[in-house]
Amino acid sequence: MAFVIAQISDLHISDPGVGTDLHYQTAEHLERCVARLNTIDPRPDIVVATGDLVDQAKASEYHRLRDILDKLEMPYYLLCGNHDSRENLVPVFPDHTYLPQDGFLQYALEDFPIRIVCGDTRIAKQIIGTMCAERLAWLDETLGAEPDRPTVVFLHHPPFASGLAPMDKYGYEDKAGIEAVVRKHPQVMRVAGGHLHRPVVVNWGGTTLSVCPSAAHQIALNPVPDTPVNIVMEPPAFHLHMWQEDTGLITHMMYVNDYEVRTKVRIGVGVVE
Repeated sequence: MAFVIAQISDLHISDPGVGTDLHYQTAEHLERCVARLNTIDPRPDIVVATGDLVDQAKASEYHRLRDILDKLEMPYYLLCGNHDSRENLVPVFPDHTYLPQDGFLQYALEDFPIRIVCGDTRIAKQIIGTMCAERLAWLDETLGAEPDRPTVVFLHHPPFASGLAPMDKYGYEDKAGIEAVVRKHPQVMRVAGGHLHRPVVVNWGGTTLSVCPSAAHQIALNPVPDTPVNIVMEPPAFHLHMWQEDTGLITHMMYVNDYEVRTKVRIGVGVVE
């Protein structure tokens, strides 16, 4: 049996009545995403939400987020993004004991078939992210503690230049620092991020770095510097990371919305004369 991690990202939950235009109906998108996660096959064992959980980092938004996520029928785990606040997030989830009560929101999950390490790339009151010397030291020490266990590292800000020029301007600082740490630890099968609102995959740091699309709205693929960040109504989506010892880690992108399934019956193969 595979161990399945659903990664959702960039939920941007706001208070009711805020952002009523189509691309900001984020609570409705997340409701549909939760319903989809509860019914898909293969069923996720856990869900990891990689930041920008809410839009304005208000406690009321986190309460609304919790009301929706608590409908998940499997455990879920939270990371901070640039739209989040550690101070307002943690009190709303007191039973999520993996979350540190102070300092950076970084932790390791040890009780699953693969090891899950979640880093904190948030810089207060800034869009860009990084891991400072203290956080990099924590990541290096945490990875070094279990060098033989297959590991996935989850972050919000993906530490590479993606080619989405308007977003790269607000990306990750000191990319070389975290890349050097990850490269030291070959048990890291994947670094999985969010932030870009697009599915992206790159060879990086001696491993694979993947970026999860948004469970709400996406951002246009735009390579032109100094242009606006444009939201596009491409389908809300998420990643399923499927782990088996014999095949390793395989990732599928799944859409939030249900689509009609049509079965094509193949009745024969041959030459028609």
